Amino acid sequence: MSKSYCLPEQRTFTARAALVAIGVKIHRSGLLQPIFQKVHIAQKKVKFSPAEKLVDALIAILAGAHGLIEVNKRVRPDVALQRAFGRSGCAEQSVIQDTLDACSAENVAQMEEAMDLIYREHSRGYRHPYQQRRQLLDIDLTGRPCGPKAAFASRGYFRHARNRQGRQVGYVLATYYEEVVVERVFPGKDQLPTALRPLVEAAERTLELDEARRQRTILRIDSGGGSVDQVNWLLARGYHVHCKDYSGIRAEKLAESVQEWVIDPQDPDRQFGWVTLPAEGLYIRPVRRIAVRCRKKNGQWGIGVILSTLPPEEVLELVGESAQRVNEPQVVLWAYVRFYDQRGGGVEIEIKEDKHGLGARRRNKKRFAAQQMVVLLEALAHNILVWARRWLAATCSRVAKWGLLRWVRDVLQVNGLIVFHTATVVQIVLNKGDPLAKELCSGLADLLAPEQVAVILGEI
Repeated sequence: MSKSYCLPEQRTFTARAALVAIGVKIHRSGLLQPIFQKVHIAQKKVKFSPAEKLVDALIAILAGAHGLIEVNKRVRPDVALQRAFGRSGCAEQSVIQDTLDACSAENVAQMEEAMDLIYREHSRGYRHPYQQRRQLLDIDLTGRPCGPKAAFASRGYFRHARNRQGRQVGYVLATYYEEVVVERVFPGKDQLPTALRPLVEAAERTLELDEARRQRTILRIDSGGGSVDQVNWLLARGYHVHCKDYSGIRAEKLAESVQEWVIDPQDPDRQFGWVTLPAEGLYIRPVRRIAVRCRKKNGQWGIGVILSTLPPEEVLELVGESAQRVNEPQVVLWAYVRFYDQRGGGVEIEIKEDKHGLGARRRNKKRFAAQQMVVLLEALAHNILVWARRWLAATCSRVAKWGLLRWVRDVLQVNGLIVFHTATVVQIVLNKGDPLAKELCSGLADLLAPEQVAVILGEI
């Protein structure tokens, strides 16, 4: 063939060859297309459209940027990373900040709609087999400190940061799949009693929960969502509820009715027992109640009450016990407590993953709509990494079990060479000196084989 007919070939080094491979998959599957279709920010286009600048911010988060100022360091110099995500370039960080500041409440609603479309198309949570197994949704709120001049920043509960001002971020997690279904921003003084209903209603829209699906869904919630009104609202909508009672005074009175306290087999300073006092018409559906008391440093008991609408057989199965042990009262009692404790391995872990792995705690905007947009991008980054782990699980089982921090810090930072024909990625050469390169190579090669992109090992 004459040289004049040969496509030009380019090679470029990238510090994030593994992220380039994930970016190729994302771009060619059209995963981000709903953002371009739905989000229309009223801002003049000079070189890049507002939607393209949102994608640049997303790439920066995936590349490990804890602040959008790092776009200039992590994304702008990396041509391979830009091309992988279908970008012809990258906006300067201040321009991206201006786009976020130009967002309105209408733009946030548009982004939420785009996120719903992306989630329904690519998630496992949306495709949950409700007839075979109940869906489990964990709901929680976490504080995000920020400057006092930020919109809706106020004093509230911020762990290890007394008298700080900030906002609250609410999560609804599809626990079995580690996917963020909903992530929303609330004023700093808000807590779960005021945030619960908007979060549940948003999750219903995203998952398209009709009455039949709601009856097959468990909501596991901290004590903030355990008031009588909130629980009855959830029960009226058909959900199963597993939560803590909101009232500490009521919990102390209910604990007095426990006839036998059982010592926690994993913590001798904690005990639990069945509440025998009748509910007296408090709840519109039958609710089982378990009192739990823990010894505090001053020697007194801290008391809480767990509420649950789940039958004992199901709770036993949910914690990995045989349903045949339903006639063993202490085993059943321990199962109810353990199922609540597993929140620590569900939504609480995912919140920590976002704070440490995605740097969510440090990324704040003064304008409220801008902050809402940033949080939505963080939720999308979280889900993309969860889906990427699933894409590679068959051939990279060890790496697929790692958390988001190790993914952002180690997996996506494998360097290498990227080969282009025109602006299309055709080959990715992973640096074989990297300890993860060999394991990732086979998984990424299988992932990109349908896209006709070769992934090999080489010396860099």
